[in-house]
Amino acid sequence: MKLYKEGHSPSKIGIILRDQHGIPLTKPITGKSVTQILKERKMFSSLPEDLENLLRKATHLHVHYDKNKADLHNKRSLQMMEATIYKLSKYYKRKGVLPPDWKYSPKAISLF
Repeated sequence: MKLYKEGHSPSKIGIILRDQHGIPLTKPITGKSVTQILKERKMFSSLPEDLENLLRKATHLHVHYDKNKADLHNKRSLQMMEATIYKLSKYYKRKGVLPPDWKYSPKAISLF
């Protein structure tokens, strides 16, 4: 919990525990993963970490593309990233992690 309060993501917490404290995996020790422990303590964001990272990258690409319309490589990267976001959101909706009415919108996500 201390590492999460410092602003680290669950994957970063796992890396810190492994490298600095010599704990290779939390599941054999606690019986739960880092994300499960954080969910129990209600210290977890509503979006999955991988989707959140993709949304952050897509926001940065949108800002770059708005300034540089001729950057076709960036446009292709943005299209590929948005396709991945759509696929991942569809998966998380099916698994019940995201609400069924959640929708990706580049303009609305820029506030993120």
